[in-house]
Amino acid sequence: MTEQIHEPGRDQAGGSDRGRGPEHAGSAEQVGGGGPEYAIGTEQVGGAEQVTSVEHVEGAEQASDAGQAERPAGPPTGVDSVARAAETPERDLPYAELGMNDEEFARVRDILGRRPTSAELAIYSVMWSEHCSYKSSRVHLKKFADKAPQSDALLVGMGENAGVVDVGNGWAVTFKIESHNHPSYVEPYQGAATGVGGIVRDILSMGARPVAVMDSLRFGPPDAPDTRRVLDGVVRGVGGYGNCLGLPNVGGEVVFDPCYAANPLVNALCVGVLKPEDIKRAIAPGPGNKVILFGALTGPDGIGGASVLASATFDEESHRKRPSVQVGDPFMEKLLTECCMEIFAEDLVVGIQDLGAAGVSCATTELAAAGTGGMDIDLGMVPLRDQTLRPEEILMSESQERMMAVVEPANVERFLKLCGKWDVPATVIGEVTDTGRLRMTWNGETIVDIPPGTAADEGPVYERPYEPPADLGQLQADGPGRLPRPSTSEELRNTVMWLAGAPNLADKSFVTSQYDKYVLGNTVLAMPEDAGVIRIGEGPQGIALATDGNGRYTRLDPYAGAQLALSEAYRNVAATGARPLAVTNCLNFGSPEDPGVMWQFAQAVEGLAAACRALGVPVTGGNVSFYNQTGTTPINPTPVIGVLGVHDDVNRRVGMSFNVEGMSILLLGETRAEFGGSEWANVVFGHLGGLPPRVDLAAEAALGSVLVAGAHEGVMEAAHDLSDGGLSQALLESCLRGGLGCTVSLPDDPFVELFSESVARAVVAVRPENEARVVALSEAAGVPVRRIGTVGGDAFEVEGQFSIPLGELREVHQGALPALFG
Repeated sequence: MTEQIHEPGRDQAGGSDRGRGPEHAGSAEQVGGGGPEYAIGTEQVGGAEQVTSVEHVEGAEQASDAGQAERPAGPPTGVDSVARAAETPERDLPYAELGMNDEEFARVRDILGRRPTSAELAIYSVMWSEHCSYKSSRVHLKKFADKAPQSDALLVGMGENAGVVDVGNGWAVTFKIESHNHPSYVEPYQGAATGVGGIVRDILSMGARPVAVMDSLRFGPPDAPDTRRVLDGVVRGVGGYGNCLGLPNVGGEVVFDPCYAANPLVNALCVGVLKPEDIKRAIAPGPGNKVILFGALTGPDGIGGASVLASATFDEESHRKRPSVQVGDPFMEKLLTECCMEIFAEDLVVGIQDLGAAGVSCATTELAAAGTGGMDIDLGMVPLRDQTLRPEEILMSESQERMMAVVEPANVERFLKLCGKWDVPATVIGEVTDTGRLRMTWNGETIVDIPPGTAADEGPVYERPYEPPADLGQLQADGPGRLPRPSTSEELRNTVMWLAGAPNLADKSFVTSQYDKYVLGNTVLAMPEDAGVIRIGEGPQGIALATDGNGRYTRLDPYAGAQLALSEAYRNVAATGARPLAVTNCLNFGSPEDPGVMWQFAQAVEGLAAACRALGVPVTGGNVSFYNQTGTTPINPTPVIGVLGVHDDVNRRVGMSFNVEGMSILLLGETRAEFGGSEWANVVFGHLGGLPPRVDLAAEAALGSVLVAGAHEGVMEAAHDLSDGGLSQALLESCLRGGLGCTVSLPDDPFVELFSESVARAVVAVRPENEARVVALSEAAGVPVRRIGTVGGDAFEVEGQFSIPLGELREVHQGALPALFG
């Protein structure tokens, strides 16, 4: 039934190990490609290789000497077949080592009516892992659907590889954000690089051409011993992979906080464009249709990654058992992308799925479960770059740059010819059936025979106990009101300078300069602007994207913190003149087995769902990342929210630069004395306590309507949202971006005016002749508005308080990160 039709260079290694000879097939895999080198030690556990150590080595010679001869030199023997499983019901299997508990394993036995084979156990263990099954979060995530606002633009929602929205003029956009946190701590370069590669393939699998990426990064304190290693590797990995793919990186975040010291967050977003009629689905319909695996060859990298690495906390034991990190090859991904574009253009697939977490296990079970219901696979046909891999390892491998397509027999020859054109290995490994069973063979023996839906869709669902963290009441009671505030002009000036050079507020070009912002030629705005703006199609239409999150706010109040993250991303998109349309999210939390963490998660999801409904922006999909903690200490709960907006005409977009002398500066929104979780309290005192700023979604929507209308009418020269660091930070960023200073008058309480982080606020710069129109738009929407100053000069001046030359500000703001990491 199965045949290997086209596989250019099978005797070569695929992926980033292309050209490596058989002498490298062993238990010491050198994981590098630009980052530090690691030796991966393994042992055999019940027939499947499990990683038992990850050790940093000084050079390749040390890595190649580590752990030799732990793998058999010849082909694997003694395959655990379905027949053998039926004959040996009491054989012990290492389900606990694969992350399954007793009840889950017993349920698998009940489903099958026998013990699972080793290959079946591999499938269920990865598909039922926290990372793949969302078993602790599913009961809460359904709120996004239950409370979803009505949206005519939503074409594909949650449940697919990525959501799709109609942006008009015959175009649709697909976008999604996902995490690659734990791999990016183990091996920062490859962890971050493969995070970018994985999210790009999610977009590709929807039938779209990827057009841009973004990243939201969080690290430990700049002076922490390991921060330099992690930041350097992650940034090079993000930039290296994205730059090689030729995708502009148009925005994101870089945040430092002690809670991320051993748990960096690497959240990658990708956006793609397509015609609505060209949407592809992860589905395997039509008995007799062929299943084709194409892309890089399958190797040992990433084995067990989903079930072990992303579904467990980092403690002393798990540090010794870290699975190998996937190794990326952006050049193969570029070939795969262009190959897919031609395949899609000729409409050669009826279903497609990328191979990410859980690899072949995930692709086959999900395609079969969503299609006719059955699939036969000859696992021996999977092209390997390590011929010693056992079937369990093939199923669990997370080798990168791979896709699986379902193709009608009449189109197979053309499909494979296109793969050959792009030098993309492609092999027919099976076909769709109507048996309702996923069956796999190896050397003529059946090693998998399961109902695919039980693995893909019917994993365990837990209603974890939850309650507020024990210290929350004390934390909220310790408000910033007790902190001494600056009262003199000199103290105010010093505070402005301290915040301007603080790691979280300082200029991030030390990081972002390593990314290509303008490749492809469609970038209209990019960091440090409030949102990235990309032109789509041949006309003036475009899209805007922003990601935001604040772990300090969410630690103080998870419900409000998630809403504040959405508010800021919504405001950033609107500040460019784009209409906010849809949302993606990456929810980064500690262990779901901790009732305090689970309460934080439940509250954040509830708050985000309610805010999406209030603002009319549905959640199209996203990612949950649990177990972000070391031992019993979790990170601050960090929901990262991405908002997509639409520009009818990108020529009318609004940037943040103060670059025209004499413009009036207007402050939109209401300022209150709100400092809980603020950068002021954090930078000056290292304080976290009280409550975050009050959420006001109605005010946020009203402000957004003014910003969008002002851009459409062309009456705003610049706009910048107020968020971390307050008005002071917004003004100095706009001044430095445009090269002109400003003079403002703050007669009430300069400290509150400068450093409050009240939401639903923005500063706009308008020509004097347009000032009345902007005031009228604001008053009509119910948005407070007042003139606070003028653009001009070469200093940031607050009348009656201080004047700081832009050169002095620039030196502090732009020099902070290079001084720490350069």
